[in-house]
Amino acid sequence: MSWMAIANYFAANWVEIAGTVTTVLGIWLTTRRLLICWPVVLVADVIYLVVFYRARLFSDALLQVFFVAFTLYGWWHWWRGVREEGEVRVVPLSVRGWIAGLAAGAVGAVLLGWLMVRVGAALPHLDAALTSYSLVASWWQARKHTANWWLWIAVNVVYIGEYLYKDLRPTAALYAGLVALAVLGLRDWRRAAAAG
Repeated sequence: MSWMAIANYFAANWVEIAGTVTTVLGIWLTTRRLLICWPVVLVADVIYLVVFYRARLFSDALLQVFFVAFTLYGWWHWWRGVREEGEVRVVPLSVRGWIAGLAAGAVGAVLLGWLMVRVGAALPHLDAALTSYSLVASWWQARKHTANWWLWIAVNVVYIGEYLYKDLRPTAALYAGLVALAVLGLRDWRRAAAAG
């Protein structure tokens, strides 16, 4: 591949690449439980709203709107915890919380899938299911539950295949990296929970 081809690729895909870099940074900061993660993630949310809308992955585009709300909530919730406790403390998730979250994800997947079929979205049912469970993982993350990392690992593995199918290669590579970051986050948050 020539330098010109590489330059053309970056010129044509700069928004997706910017989203990839910003997302990796934001998630890495989240694994470290650093409050600065939230404004970085907010920028990534907005960038990927554009990327997914252009790819007609309407559930993913809609997900970014919800991510903005969760990001603002998470930022506030973590900031409040840091102010009161001096650090971001990890909170266990009950069995009831697991069941409620997974059930909410299933219901959301069915309802959103039905809507996405009607608007002509690409991969409506798969994208809707991934979106719905991403919302559950985001809620758990904002609430500081270690369980969020388990769900992110599962969701992101499936997202890799979806993005390869849609020829969003930088995003597929990003999600492969996000699986690794989720494993790192799970390890670090479990250690923090054990130490707390």
